[in-house]
Amino acid sequence: MTHLPASPHRLHEDLAALVLGTFMVSLGLVLYGEARLATSGLAGLALLLGYATPFNAGTLFFLLNLPFLVFGFWRMGWRVLLRTLVAIAAVSLLTRFAPLWVDVAHVSPLYGALMGGILIGMGALALVRHRTGLGGTNLVAMYLQERRGWRAGYIQLGFDLLVMLVACTVLEPRQVGISLFGAVVVNLIVAMNHKPGRYLGVS
Repeated sequence: MTHLPASPHRLHEDLAALVLGTFMVSLGLVLYGEARLATSGLAGLALLLGYATPFNAGTLFFLLNLPFLVFGFWRMGWRVLLRTLVAIAAVSLLTRFAPLWVDVAHVSPLYGALMGGILIGMGALALVRHRTGLGGTNLVAMYLQERRGWRAGYIQLGFDLLVMLVACTVLEPRQVGISLFGAVVVNLIVAMNHKPGRYLGVS
């Protein structure tokens, strides 16, 4: 079978993916925060720290990502780093100011985990297909998929299991179980839709 050469993304396509992805992820984080759950990667760790401290989860998300941006520049180049930095800042700001734009009175934890997981998973997928990470663990997962052929979603799931261990010290067992379900939803979406060799668009 003859494969067509990879078609590079245009600038407006990268920008559209950035806006779409960050808005979906931030709304997913709002649902998780209202349901008091944890989610994937450093976003989940930021939520947990936000529950246990007076600091906002959006601000914590940005600060936790700073050390990983050095890795992104060192291993993946300044273009990936710049896109990832913009995505992290956008998610942080959108999550920080979301209460000014939307007032969620009640979220069922199970529904929050499912719908929040779908939003975060689809948002992360939109970003990663345009070589944009959504945080430190995403950069590592993208690097290992590109260099080793390991599926990014499964790598991310391994990181998430560590976050769930931390969640056991902050949340009730039922909340941890529901959070784990949401993390599986997020990573299955990425794993099923971003397999090595399947999607050839490049930025």
